Amino acid sequence: MTDTLPSPLSPQDCLIALMVAVSASDANIGTTELIKIQTAVNILPIFADFDIDRLSSISKTVFDLFDQEDGLDALFGLIRNGLPERLYETAYALSCDVAAADGTLEETELRLLEEIRYELNIDRLHAAAIERGARARHLI
Repeated sequence: MTDTLPSPLSPQDCLIALMVAVSASDANIGTTELIKIQTAVNILPIFADFDIDRLSSISKTVFDLFDQEDGLDALFGLIRNGLPERLYETAYALSCDVAAADGTLEETELRLLEEIRYELNIDRLHAAAIERGARARHLI
């Protein structure tokens, strides 16, 4: 049996894949970002039935996709297929939290957040509120 992800990804898999993608987007996965992902998985109700052992296979899938030329497009294809629309803002909020976790936003993280907003069709006003909340939670 191989350690591959089923297609489509579960909604929880999709949320984690986006958080990992944001963390990996600047090629520097920080401890604070990893802790943010782990904490979200441990405390949020959406992850209540999630098998924590899947975290590594989801992360590997994201890293493998990032090594491919059209990997980001493939990732968003998986996300669109596995994430219900009712969780789009949740996905964006979790992505913003991971990006803000280390106290700095790199240009690559900002570009990926912009792409997530576009791909998930997040309203500008809602996106601004989500971003503001993430910034407020992570001020030092």
